[in-house]
Amino acid sequence: MLARNDLCGLRFLDIGCGSGLFSLAARRMGARVYSFDYDPQSVACALELRSRFYDGDPEWVVEQGSVLDQAYLRSLGPFDIVYSWGVLHHTGAMWEALENAMIPLRAGGALFISIYNDQGTHSRRWRAVKRLYNRTPPSLRFLVVIPVAIQQWWRRILKDFLRLRPFAAWRAYSADRGMSPWRDVIDWVGGYPFEVAKPEEIFDFYRKRECELIKLRTCGGSLGCNEFVFRRAQ
Repeated sequence: MLARNDLCGLRFLDIGCGSGLFSLAARRMGARVYSFDYDPQSVACALELRSRFYDGDPEWVVEQGSVLDQAYLRSLGPFDIVYSWGVLHHTGAMWEALENAMIPLRAGGALFISIYNDQGTHSRRWRAVKRLYNRTPPSLRFLVVIPVAIQQWWRRILKDFLRLRPFAAWRAYSADRGMSPWRDVIDWVGGYPFEVAKPEEIFDFYRKRECELIKLRTCGGSLGCNEFVFRRAQ
């Protein structure tokens, strides 16, 4: 997406770093990395990842912070690459977050983001499911999760049984994604706030802010994320 073989010498900001895996990849590619997340458990996970692979490395900083805090973002200084994959639509203020992501981006720098695709009524239904899950007492949330798991998995499970390979896709999913299918369903249902945008809305938003779209990868009209790379005007 960035059309580069390495990131040597570049300052890389990972907004909403989560576990820190993307930050680790950027550091391995030679970038000076700054990672932050609003969630303290994600920060702890990223710190653990850094201690395992780059213990004591001054070129990789991990801390807690919010993309909705403009003063915090201004304190970080300019970055060559600002990266936020699947994060800004979970802030509860997506358009504000999209605006704030430009604050630490230097002139000529690259902004790499991914945002959930707007599927109209389908997206609104999922928002209602996610809101219901988060408003349901924890002891009763299985009543929301189980129907979603059935809806997402019954075809694959049935196909595996017909092929005499029961639950083959379920087992393979864990190996491919690094997350159990059950945990992945919970991750999807629990992902609230949940906002979406059409590709042209993101394009128009940043075009008005003098950012040029240099790379786009859509999710083909599915529930996934559309990925964008913008270049800020010099």
